[in-house]
Amino acid sequence: MPTLLLIALAAGLSVGDEAPSFTAKADDGSTWDSTDHFGDGWTIVYFYPADMTGGCTKQACGFRDDSAALNDAGVTVVGVSGDSVANHQLFKKVHDLDFTLLADPDGAIAKAFGVPYRLGSKSIVRTIDGVDQTLVRTATISRWTFVIDPDGRVADIAADVKAAVDSDRVMKLIDERAAVAN
Repeated sequence: MPTLLLIALAAGLSVGDEAPSFTAKADDGSTWDSTDHFGDGWTIVYFYPADMTGGCTKQACGFRDDSAALNDAGVTVVGVSGDSVANHQLFKKVHDLDFTLLADPDGAIAKAFGVPYRLGSKSIVRTIDGVDQTLVRTATISRWTFVIDPDGRVADIAADVKAAVDSDRVMKLIDERAAVAN
């Protein structure tokens, strides 16, 4: 059994800080560059431990189910985990997810945001379309959610995320900020 190394980050982002710039492989194999998105409307960057697991599926499906309202509010949603692009493709297919998932196999994005993560290979087996699939990830990232405002600054940080209601919480926050701005 491989040893997992927990990376605990003492310094992280604070509300009002500029969101970190990064690039990552998206679920479609393309390179996703934060500079193309941060500062261009609201962006939700949510970190989660693993594709195809209970809480992570509830969280992803919450964002999927609220996608019409999020899109109407000009919100881009991006999920980040230590899973591979191939795992993300399966996760999106099985749960009909309509937003981008980013692969963070070495925890570099998590580290940039100050999110704790563990390095080490972990795998789960899931039956998809009647075929057993082994999903391997090389980093397990803690569940945190960041709201990036239209100026590219961190508007909210949630380290104690309740997976099933994360999307609702984020929508309320954005609605409140929009109401104050108007």
